[in-house]
Amino acid sequence: MNIIIAGCGKVGTTLGEQLVRERHEVTFIDTAPELLKKVMGMIDVQVIEGNCTVYSTLKEAGIEHADLFIAVTDSDEINLLSCLIAKKASNCHTVARVRNPEYNEDIQFIKQEMGLSLTINPEWATAVEIARLIQIPSAMEVDSFANNRVNMIRFLIPEGSVLADMKVADVGGAFKGSFLICVIERNHEIIIPSGDVVLKKGDNISVIMPLAEVDKMCKEVGIHTRNIKNVMIAGGGTMSYYLAKILNKANKRVKIIEMNRKRCELLSGLLPKTMIIHGDATDNKLLEEEDLAATDAFVALTGFDEENLFLSLHAKKVANAKNIVKINRIRVEEVSEELNVGSVVSPKFITTEFILQYVRAMENSKSNNSIETLYRLMDNRVEALEFVVCDTPGLTGVQLQDLKLKKNLLLCCINRGGKIITPSGQDCLLEGDSVIVVTTHLGLKRLSDILK
Repeated sequence: MNIIIAGCGKVGTTLGEQLVRERHEVTFIDTAPELLKKVMGMIDVQVIEGNCTVYSTLKEAGIEHADLFIAVTDSDEINLLSCLIAKKASNCHTVARVRNPEYNEDIQFIKQEMGLSLTINPEWATAVEIARLIQIPSAMEVDSFANNRVNMIRFLIPEGSVLADMKVADVGGAFKGSFLICVIERNHEIIIPSGDVVLKKGDNISVIMPLAEVDKMCKEVGIHTRNIKNVMIAGGGTMSYYLAKILNKANKRVKIIEMNRKRCELLSGLLPKTMIIHGDATDNKLLEEEDLAATDAFVALTGFDEENLFLSLHAKKVANAKNIVKINRIRVEEVSEELNVGSVVSPKFITTEFILQYVRAMENSKSNNSIETLYRLMDNRVEALEFVVCDTPGLTGVQLQDLKLKKNLLLCCINRGGKIITPSGQDCLLEGDSVIVVTTHLGLKRLSDILK
């Protein structure tokens, strides 16, 4: 497809890299020549220097022949206006990043009235992901499918766990309830497991299971968990505001530490149930005074990756808390491999996942085997996708054991009218089902791509 991206910051560049990798024609628009030069050195794209809200600039970028226009500049208003102009100029699909909390309540109205195909709020989406991690303290990552009926949860197998040295095929019989291991990361190697694979201590495993069974499962397999009641957040930005709102509704006690006094005053008015502390979160004495050692969860959400890493490492040292750190510039895989800082979230990757899901659904719109959900796992080396199943000869109505599936690919779950099925070889896919696929084959666009 021909895709135009307005804004080549962190999100735009990350998205452009992936779209080019998936063989789309990409053109960037930006007013900053140094950013355009940088992105040209990284990716095989066309670039246009200019204002994306000016029709002549859009025309020069090829808007009349574009399939999709994506606006991810730093300004919500520019994103919305440029999408409106692009829609009028070519009737292409339009995607806007909209981050201002003032727009968040009215986003569906804005989307409908402006004819937007999709809007994404990275701060809100990241706050929701962090809230999931706080809800399941023992998890390193939580991804939801089938309208939150199905969850894929990432755990570390600790020393002394009964899972260590157990075959994957034996796990289901050893523990009651739904429990399916989908991915294993071992010494930086990715394994899509068969039943003969033996689990080891230190493995990172992604498991599909209901949220209601998580605590029981953790106790049975020896994974430490605790109920989180108190949350301390470093940084009082928009993401912290969204997160505090979510946690307040869940009856969590929340404390935000923010340096800017005016921001503190604003947050105090917006979040009456949250304690707002005016101070420097990197001040160890302040953290001690605010009883960091007794907090149940510590979330580092300042505007600087290095500061977030420092804070998370310090919190890990002085408190037995759930640690969550936001990283948006440093390579996430470098953090995961070199530093044990807890759960890492990246708004740019969350945004990219969301938009890629829409792009692949656009490409696949004629076949109806559409992508409902897409997540990148294990440092973007694995994809977990949810497809809606349409009637496809050779695929539907065929027992799974008779399908010639690609290697390193697993069908993890079938949602049939709200009934969740852990698939066996005797099961089959039916029209109207949704199915979750986990694979190291990146870029699947349609359900039939699972076949050899």
